[in-house]
Amino acid sequence: MAHERIEVDLPLAKVYELLCNPVHFPKFLERIDKVDKVNSQTFDYITTIGGEEFQWTTNIIDNLRNTRFAWITINGNLNQTGTIRFTPLDNGKRTRVDFSLDYRTFFGEADEDLAKFIDGLPAQLKKDLDSFKQLAETDTFNDAEESEEVASEVTA
Repeated sequence: MAHERIEVDLPLAKVYELLCNPVHFPKFLERIDKVDKVNSQTFDYITTIGGEEFQWTTNIIDNLRNTRFAWITINGNLNQTGTIRFTPLDNGKRTRVDFSLDYRTFFGEADEDLAKFIDGLPAQLKKDLDSFKQLAETDTFNDAEESEEVASEVTA
């Protein structure tokens, strides 16, 4: 389990808007390759660890606007849970984000690559939230999406 806190120099509603859609997670969560929306509550994730592809599906279990966003895995070969809490700062001009993320295997011990992936989560989450802050505060969050689309078109 990893928990990181970051303060973003943007209003809470804007930060919530950027973080409440898991499809955007690959923009700043470096170790997530892709997230597809199945329906309003369900999302499919894909990543590669040690040359092995991992896929899992999550359901949103808590979406309290501008306050909290949480999800759990409902199936797949990797178990991920997450919670994001939002707190307004400086009369709403800034936002504190508390991001908790956990990965586990569904059964048995993790192999060496997966264990390394899980053990590295705290440091990676800090790095990922720094990336989010940079993208959000420089208003390049949506540009990151366009860059990903161009890159995938070039490689296709």
